[in-house]
Amino acid sequence: MRNDVTGKNNMEDAFRFSDDLGPAKVIHIHEPRSGLKAVLVVDNVACGPSIGGVRMAPDVSTEECFRLARAMTLKNAAAGLRHGGGKSVIFADPRMPAADKERLVRAFAGAIGDIQDYIPGPDMGTDETCMAWIHDEIGRSVGLPPEIGGIPLDRIGATGFGLSVAIDVARRFCDLELEGARVAVQGFGSVGRHAARFLAEKGAVLVAAADSRATIADPKGLDLEALIQLKRDGKSLGDHDAGEKLDRDAVIGIESDIWIPAARPDVIREDNVAHLKTKIVAQGANIAVTAAAEAALHAHNILSIPDFIANAGGVICAAVEYQGGAQRQAFETIEEKIRHNTQAVLEASREQAILPRVAANGLARQRVERAMGYRRWS
Repeated sequence: MRNDVTGKNNMEDAFRFSDDLGPAKVIHIHEPRSGLKAVLVVDNVACGPSIGGVRMAPDVSTEECFRLARAMTLKNAAAGLRHGGGKSVIFADPRMPAADKERLVRAFAGAIGDIQDYIPGPDMGTDETCMAWIHDEIGRSVGLPPEIGGIPLDRIGATGFGLSVAIDVARRFCDLELEGARVAVQGFGSVGRHAARFLAEKGAVLVAAADSRATIADPKGLDLEALIQLKRDGKSLGDHDAGEKLDRDAVIGIESDIWIPAARPDVIREDNVAHLKTKIVAQGANIAVTAAAEAALHAHNILSIPDFIANAGGVICAAVEYQGGAQRQAFETIEEKIRHNTQAVLEASREQAILPRVAANGLARQRVERAMGYRRWS
């Protein structure tokens, strides 16, 4: 059973988050036979069909889906892609048995099959295998395995690579050299670990990392490859045999030069932003920093690179794949677009004495609104 915006509270959410950009569609999905409960938000399609990830977690929400879809609208517009923004969330534990997960993802694919202006991609809790299942059902997804013609953006670290490019631009605005720069990563998944890897190739040192269970820290530097192997083996970072073991949230207080949130939304808020001891916050996760926290960072001369500027590598890669491009082209396009946009946003922020977020929103909204001007809206 699928319904457009169902129930009083959902209607109130839809109106509370709506503006002149969207959302265009809000769809709630409930299929009792498969146990599927999901939400799809298509925010804006003025630039083209929306691309956005399929997030799976037990505690996702309609509000989170709204906010993530809008972030995708701004991200795709800022990157100059021929795509609008959308997002979907599935209420489930991604660590369920593989057969159960496949059944649920295939049910989700069937439920969105006729929503032609939404192209699913991988996100937290889903991966290229999930995208292969969706593609098998409806012939429409990105982030596919290479065996069926895709560019596996999580496997190659497209988003993490883009983050490293954004950081390379941003560090020049705060007199920071990457050689020897201390990096802390919250969320050591496909984004966080690849960002750490690409930065390490430029001479940076990983001094702290956190997953959902623990933080591990060492001011002299952590063994990055050993931590990556731990996660491949399904273990926690806290199982590493070196470094100081701390609570998972302790990573916020570890002194660093570059701090990367690559986990859930709203991890840096007004109540904990003062604990950050860093020079650059490079937002690897969408909506990772609240508006009040971004203002506080700016007031304390900590440079925060907005999410949809810094972490656009994944969706840029997805767009290249969707147009039939190859992996090398994806990396070249990520480098070009993220370097240009980060430079433009940070220059505008400095010259106009405004938050980087305000500069980024202005850039992205201008592109969306121009595209809307070419469309007939009823």
